[in-house]
Amino acid sequence: MTLTIIGALPLFGALLIALLGNSQKENIKKLALLTTALTFAATVVAALNFEIDRPGFQFVEKYSWIPPLGVNFQVGVDGISLILILLSTILVPVVILAGWNESEGGRFSVKTFYILMLVLETMMIGVFAATDVFLFYIFFEAMLVPVYFLIGGYGSGARQAAAVKFLLYSLFGGLLMLASIIGLYVISSNQIGRTFDIEALQTLKIDSLTENLLFLGFFIAFAIKAPLWPLHTWLPDAAKSATPGTSILLLGVLDKVGTFGMIRYGVELFPNASKTFTPLIITLAVISIIYGAILAIGQKDIESLIAFTSISHFGFITMGIFAMTTHGNSGATLYMLNHGFSTAALFMTAGWMISRRGSSTIADFGGLQRVTPILAWSFFIAGLSSLALPGLSSFVSEFLVLVGTYTRYPVAAIIGTIGIILAALYILIPVQKALHGPTTPGNENLPDLNKREIIAIAPIIALIIGLGFYPKPALDVINPAAKATITKAGFTDPAPVVKGGDK
Repeated sequence: MTLTIIGALPLFGALLIALLGNSQKENIKKLALLTTALTFAATVVAALNFEIDRPGFQFVEKYSWIPPLGVNFQVGVDGISLILILLSTILVPVVILAGWNESEGGRFSVKTFYILMLVLETMMIGVFAATDVFLFYIFFEAMLVPVYFLIGGYGSGARQAAAVKFLLYSLFGGLLMLASIIGLYVISSNQIGRTFDIEALQTLKIDSLTENLLFLGFFIAFAIKAPLWPLHTWLPDAAKSATPGTSILLLGVLDKVGTFGMIRYGVELFPNASKTFTPLIITLAVISIIYGAILAIGQKDIESLIAFTSISHFGFITMGIFAMTTHGNSGATLYMLNHGFSTAALFMTAGWMISRRGSSTIADFGGLQRVTPILAWSFFIAGLSSLALPGLSSFVSEFLVLVGTYTRYPVAAIIGTIGIILAALYILIPVQKALHGPTTPGNENLPDLNKREIIAIAPIIALIIGLGFYPKPALDVINPAAKATITKAGFTDPAPVVKGGDK
C-alpha cells in the first residue's frame, strides 16, 4: 500500500481544502503546504526502504480494476521512477512555499488553485509509478486538466491561448499513444491473453512494421511532452504565460514524463523499433541541443530564456537515452533529476525578480548584485548549474550523457559539446546584464529575499551543490535500473577500444 498511500495523500489534502471556505486563504495555503510536506516525508520513508541492489519493480501493488479488459490498478517503482517521484514530491512543497501569493488575483479562487496543485501532484506520482500501460495512459492524460486550468486561470499575458495550445498538442500526442495501446492490446489478446502489464507486454513477438508503427505512436506523444524539436513550440508560450510555480512543475516534472516514457515504454517495449529509429532520434536530439541554445542566447525575456534552455537540456536527455549505453541511460535519468532542481531555482528566482521589478525583460534587472545580493547569488548559482559548471549537479549528468553517447555515436557527442559552449553564452550574458554593472533606474530600493523565500530556495541550492560534489546516492539508485533497461532492450555497452599494447 506504500505507493497508493503516497499518491492518495495529496488527494486527501485537496478534499480537506474543498471543505474550507474561500475566505480562509491562509488556512488553505498552510493545509496545502502541510499535505505536500507529509507526502514528501512518506516518499523519503519509501526511498529509505528501497533495496538498491534488487532488480525489477519494488513496492508492487496490483488490484483488479476493469476485469473484462484485463486492466489493473498496478503500481511499482524501480530506481528510475523512484528518483522522479522524489523529484515531484520535493518540488511541490517548494513551489507552494516560494509562490505563497501567486494564486491571488487569478481567474479562479485561491482554494481552486491549491486543489488543482494537489490533484496534479497525485497525477505526477501516478504516472511514474504505473506499471499497467492503460493506467499510465489515464494518468498521462489526466495531468492535462489541472495544468490547463493552472495556466489559463492563474497565468499572465496570453495565458488562455497558451493553455489551449498546450492542451491541443498534448491531446494529439495522447491520441497517437492510445492508438498504439489499442494495438498492443489486440496483439496481447492473440498471444498471451488480455493484459496491459508492462512486464508481460515485453514478451510479445511483434513483426517489424507493426512494432515500428506502435513505437512511433508512443514516441511522438513523448517527444511532444519532452519537448523535442520540432514538437516543442507549445513550451515557450506556456512557460511565459504560466505562474512561476506552474512553470517549475511543467518543466521540472511534467516534461520528464516524456523522457521517462521513452525509457519505460519506448525502449523497453519496442527494442527493435528503438534501434531502427535511433539514428533519427539522435539527430533530432542534437538539433534540439543546438537550436534551443542558440534561441536562448537571443532572448530578451527571462522566462522565455529558461524555456529555450530547457529545450536544449531535453536534447541532452534524449541523446543519452537513445545512446543505448548504461552510462548514457544513467546520465539521462540523473539529468532529469538535476534539470528539475536547476530549473526550479531559475524559475523561482526569476519569478521573484519579476514580481519585484514588475518586468520580465532581462535588461531591466541591472545591478541586482548590489541591491539584492541573496536573490542575485541564488540566480547566479542556478544559472551556473544550468550551464553544467563542474562542482554543481548538472555537470555529472551531462558528462555521463556525453561519455555514454561518444562510445556509440561519437559524431553526435562531439556536436553536442557545442551546446556546452553555447550554454556559457546564454547564461553568462543575462547574468552580466541582470546582476552586474550599474544599477538600472527603478531597482535602487528593491527588497532582497525574505525569510520564507530563503527557506524555499535553500534546499534546492543545497541539492544542486550536494549532488554536484557527491552524486553517488542518486547514481546508486539509478544505475541498476539503467543497466536493466539496456539489457531488456537487447543492448550491451560497446567494448572499449585499446590501441597498441600486447596483442
